Amino acid sequence: MTHDHLSDKIMRRAVALATAAGAAGEVPVAAIITDTEGQIIAEAVNAMEEMGQATAHAEMRVIQMAMVKTGIARLSDYDIWVTLEPCAMCAGAISHARLRRLYFGAYDPKGGAVEHGPCLFSQKTIHHQPEILGGIYERACAELLGKFFKEKRDSSA
Repeated sequence: MTHDHLSDKIMRRAVALATAAGAAGEVPVAAIITDTEGQIIAEAVNAMEEMGQATAHAEMRVIQMAMVKTGIARLSDYDIWVTLEPCAMCAGAISHARLRRLYFGAYDPKGGAVEHGPCLFSQKTIHHQPEILGGIYERACAELLGKFFKEKRDSSA
């Protein structure tokens, strides 16, 4: 399977998961962890509302799921795919988990911590820096988030 075909397959799945999360009232963000062959090991969506936990971001949940499933604490042979640029909490977890690559969709100038804000992976004190590829399915991911927040604003007006 080519890299482009794999990116397409995984990000289409992530957008579908994020869409379902948004329909359930969660911020529409999804994360998937794959092995080096592109096989899905774990997938998760934001569940802050459902779980009543501020830390129930898709990335935090999928990392924990992958560690439980594989039985290993360092996921150095795995990649994470996310529909939105990770925040500082999630970027820190990605570093601690030693994930090999981070692929993400939409950039997040306000809350992102990879290409924006603290640019966590470029800090001298960071434990591990994954290879980073941003902007994959950026338009679809950004439109999904934009629509969700517009509907939230319109319904509270």
